[in-house]
Amino acid sequence: MKTDESERNTSKQDQLKPYLKYSGLGFQMIATLILAAYAGMKLDEYFQNKNPWYTIGLMLAGVLASMYMVIKSVTQK
Repeated sequence: MKTDESERNTSKQDQLKPYLKYSGLGFQMIATLILAAYAGMKLDEYFQNKNPWYTIGLMLAGVLASMYMVIKSVTQK
Protein backbone atom coordinates (compact mmCIF):
# COMPACT_ATOMS: atom_id res chain seq x y z
CA MET A 1 0.00 0.00 0.00
CA LYS A 2 2.86 2.40 0.77
CA THR A 3 4.50 1.65 -2.56
CA ASP A 4 1.35 2.70 -4.45
CA GLU A 5 1.31 6.07 -2.69
CA SER A 6 5.01 6.67 -3.28
CA GLU A 7 4.64 5.72 -6.95
CA ARG A 8 1.78 8.20 -7.33
CA ASN A 9 3.79 10.95 -5.65
CA THR A 10 6.82 10.36 -7.88
CA SER A 11 4.67 10.28 -11.02
CA LYS A 12 3.04 13.58 -10.03
CA GLN A 13 6.47 15.09 -9.38
CA ASP A 14 7.73 13.82 -12.74
CA GLN A 15 4.77 15.45 -14.48
CA LEU A 16 5.29 18.73 -12.65
CA LYS A 17 9.01 19.12 -13.40
CA PRO A 18 8.67 20.22 -17.07
CA TYR A 19 6.06 22.85 -16.14
CA LEU A 20 8.31 24.30 -13.47
CA LYS A 21 11.31 24.23 -15.77
CA TYR A 22 9.60 26.09 -18.61
CA SER A 23 7.77 28.57 -16.42
CA GLY A 24 11.13 29.37 -14.82
CA LEU A 25 12.54 30.00 -18.29
CA GLY A 26 9.75 32.45 -18.99
CA PHE A 27 10.44 34.42 -15.83
CA GLN A 28 14.15 34.38 -16.62
CA MET A 29 13.48 35.81 -20.10
CA ILE A 30 11.25 38.54 -18.70
CA ALA A 31 13.82 39.48 -16.06
CA THR A 32 16.60 39.62 -18.67
CA LEU A 33 14.58 41.90 -20.94
CA ILE A 34 13.49 44.19 -18.10
CA LEU A 35 17.08 44.53 -16.92
CA ALA A 36 18.30 45.25 -20.47
CA ALA A 37 15.59 47.88 -21.02
CA TYR A 38 16.32 49.58 -17.70
CA ALA A 39 20.07 49.66 -18.33
CA GLY A 40 19.52 50.96 -21.86
CA MET A 41 17.24 53.75 -20.69
CA LYS A 42 19.72 54.79 -18.02
CA LEU A 43 22.59 54.83 -20.54
CA ASP A 44 20.52 56.86 -23.01
CA GLU A 45 19.66 59.29 -20.24
CA TYR A 46 23.28 59.54 -19.09
CA PHE A 47 24.64 60.20 -22.60
CA GLN A 48 21.62 62.38 -23.52
CA ASN A 49 20.88 60.59 -26.79
CA LYS A 50 18.05 61.83 -28.99
CA ASN A 51 17.39 58.29 -30.17
CA PRO A 52 17.31 55.33 -27.76
CA TRP A 53 20.26 53.48 -29.29
CA TYR A 54 21.49 51.92 -26.08
CA THR A 55 18.00 50.72 -25.21
CA ILE A 56 17.53 49.17 -28.63
CA GLY A 57 20.97 47.55 -28.58
CA LEU A 58 20.67 46.14 -25.09
CA MET A 59 17.14 44.86 -25.75
CA LEU A 60 18.39 43.08 -28.86
CA ALA A 61 21.26 41.60 -26.87
CA GLY A 62 18.78 40.55 -24.17
CA VAL A 63 16.55 38.80 -26.70
CA LEU A 64 19.53 36.96 -28.19
CA ALA A 65 20.79 35.95 -24.74
CA SER A 66 17.32 34.76 -23.74
CA MET A 67 16.94 32.71 -26.90
CA TYR A 68 20.37 31.16 -26.33
CA MET A 69 19.39 30.21 -22.76
CA VAL A 70 16.09 28.68 -23.94
CA ILE A 71 17.72 26.68 -26.73
CA LYS A 72 20.47 25.50 -24.40
CA SER A 73 17.95 24.46 -21.74
CA VAL A 74 15.58 22.71 -24.17
CA THR A 75 18.34 20.69 -25.85
CA GLN A 76 19.67 19.37 -22.53
CA LYS A 77 18.25 16.12 -21.23
